[in-house]
Amino acid sequence: MAKTSPLEFMRQVSAETRKVAWPTRRETVMTAVMVLIMASLLGLFFLGVDSIFDALVRFLLSLAG
Repeated sequence: MAKTSPLEFMRQVSAETRKVAWPTRRETVMTAVMVLIMASLLGLFFLGVDSIFDALVRFLLSLAG
């Protein structure tokens, strides 16, 4: 495998960077908003599941004690 000089490496990186399809500002904002919404919904879901299990365990422990 041939070694690449640092200058040639930077040229290759620059050429590959030009090929990237960068998202628009609007696409980036919309994606960020969707991530925040989904993270919030999942947080609420797991809060509910955790609360149900907490109540169930407390009930079972009250029967034992």
